[in-house]
Amino acid sequence: MSRKLQSAVAAGIFSLIASVGAAEAATTVKFWHSFNKSNGQALDKIIANFEAANPDIDVEAEFVGNYNDITAKLQAAIPARRAPDAVILEVTRYGLFANNNILTDLTPYFDADPLKADLYDYAKEVGVINGKNYVVPFNSSTPVLYFNKDIFTRAGLPADTPLKTFDEIMTAAKTVSEKLGSEGISGIAAPGQFARWGLVMANDSELVDPMSGEILLDKPNTIEAYQWMASLVHENKVASPDGVTEEDNGRDAFLAKKVGMMFNSTGNYGEAKKALGDNLVVRPMPCNKACSVPIGGAGIGIMATSPKDVQDAAYKFVSYAASPEANAIWFAATGYLPINKKSAELPVAKEALATQPGIDVAIDSLPNAHGRARTTVVTWMRTTEYKMWQAMALGQRGVDETMKDFAEQTRAEEKRVGN
Repeated sequence: MSRKLQSAVAAGIFSLIASVGAAEAATTVKFWHSFNKSNGQALDKIIANFEAANPDIDVEAEFVGNYNDITAKLQAAIPARRAPDAVILEVTRYGLFANNNILTDLTPYFDADPLKADLYDYAKEVGVINGKNYVVPFNSSTPVLYFNKDIFTRAGLPADTPLKTFDEIMTAAKTVSEKLGSEGISGIAAPGQFARWGLVMANDSELVDPMSGEILLDKPNTIEAYQWMASLVHENKVASPDGVTEEDNGRDAFLAKKVGMMFNSTGNYGEAKKALGDNLVVRPMPCNKACSVPIGGAGIGIMATSPKDVQDAAYKFVSYAASPEANAIWFAATGYLPINKKSAELPVAKEALATQPGIDVAIDSLPNAHGRARTTVVTWMRTTEYKMWQAMALGQRGVDETMKDFAEQTRAEEKRVGN
């Protein structure tokens, strides 16, 4: 073998060894999330961009189900030592983990991160419990009211039909059901839990006071809101009970053009636009007694059990995911709110705002948007609310009796778990 060939072979071997060594040296961050379909594709793009800029970090992303699934699976994974390093956690439920020292206190990272100054105030607030930062927001949302313009037209309702109060929405839902019910079209989808919380706020109340933690489930305005919501299904029959027992059924029926209206997250905008095209109309949530909407969505937390070098790598990803570049991609693809003040100025976000009517409705609602309680008991309360809602909406129990019982149970659970 010639000296030149020997040198070339040696160089090739050295290069191979170096690349293998670099790959082995990469820090892996196991990341659980709740995004599939088009939202999952947008997340994949963000992760690919991050890994290209940070070749020493490998984000091992895994879709594990919806927010409820993540909470349940994380609770099971922790004692089995199978927890991820980073995880998407819904903004009212991460307190269960933060208050039990399961999440890393991100305050030192966040305070030293220039990103902090770029986030909207609401985005900074949703990650804080007792002055400490436990999640950095990724997907933030408010509920909005979607309707199908074609269905409205066929039912004789103009595109500017008033939909600001409970009565106006009920009237429109009844009209659609009466005119198009023979075609298998119903007026409105049964509201999901995020929308139910929003409708309670629109009636000038709350489920749990976000500042004091007081349980408000049995307050008159809360009960009144649930009476109206339940009447959509049981009394007035303008919403299908299928959407009560399985919330996604209502959304899917709307996307299939079998429902005139639905209350849902801004995060459903991308799929709704794809399904309905120019027939999709987006309105703010009603202002029945107050103009008030909840901030929803989730943030990314980091597990306290992960090694420090993995926590450091995970925070790099968390910070990037909230950067203008990543957030603009996410907003344009999904309809989730911008969390970064600089996102809307980037070309991909500008194009979305210019070409996708309705994507800006939630942004316009931000002056009326509020963070919700995130005390430990909220996770239990939200799990139990599904059963209570089904009993009321399906006519199995009276609303007044159910909500008072629900409030008593929640107060008892709060005493048991503490905050």
